[in-house]
Amino acid sequence: MNGHPLLEAREVTVRFGGLTAVDAVSAAFAPGELVGIIGPNGAGKTTFFNALSGVIAPTSGELFALDQRLTGAQPHRFAQQGVARTFQTPRVFAELSVAANIGFGLQFAGRKRQASWLLKDETSILSLIGLSAQAALPAAAITPSQQRLLEIGMALATRPRLLLLDEVAAGLTENEVDAMGQLIRRLRDELDLTVIWIEHAVTTLLKYVERVIVLHQGRKIADGTPAEVVRNAEVVEAYLGDEMVEAA
Repeated sequence: MNGHPLLEAREVTVRFGGLTAVDAVSAAFAPGELVGIIGPNGAGKTTFFNALSGVIAPTSGELFALDQRLTGAQPHRFAQQGVARTFQTPRVFAELSVAANIGFGLQFAGRKRQASWLLKDETSILSLIGLSAQAALPAAAITPSQQRLLEIGMALATRPRLLLLDEVAAGLTENEVDAMGQLIRRLRDELDLTVIWIEHAVTTLLKYVERVIVLHQGRKIADGTPAEVVRNAEVVEAYLGDEMVEAA
């Protein structure tokens, strides 16, 4: 890994009462990487994401962003370090216009953060995510797949260095999923972002990411290229082979 990782989890564990949702997971994410996180339901993917974005504090272990220790910090500290995320259920302001939703993200970032000209203002961000035609509509009036794009736009408006995407392809048609995968790759390339993407649809994810981390029952069981991961016996077994065989 060249230089310092943008974000690093060291032996991160999250327990809820007697349940260990994330079990001593370590992972480092380099600038510009496009990484997928997969795992069966209940594998701890979203809990790990919540820890990576400061939504929940790890029970034990450490989190660093560019060597700044962030363990136990509030989400706004993670945002200041350039970490932005989406949620499984899009969190948009339904009654505000699409453009005003993006404006909210820009205000939140204080417009001070250095960023690509592609993130200059509402107009440029809407053009980047393909929602220019919907700018004046209330967010409640656009389709669910457009709401997902809008939430990505709101995250981009905070001018992040690292984007965490939580199941952004859930509930989309096959064509929409492909368009989403292409958009994510383009955003990474054009904005020089690091992207960590959780998806339940394994096949989709493996097509677009360069590296895959597999969680199973809270533990990291694999971390490698998509080609390596689909041949990993423990991974295939964790998925009972069904989705992985399809993906391969």
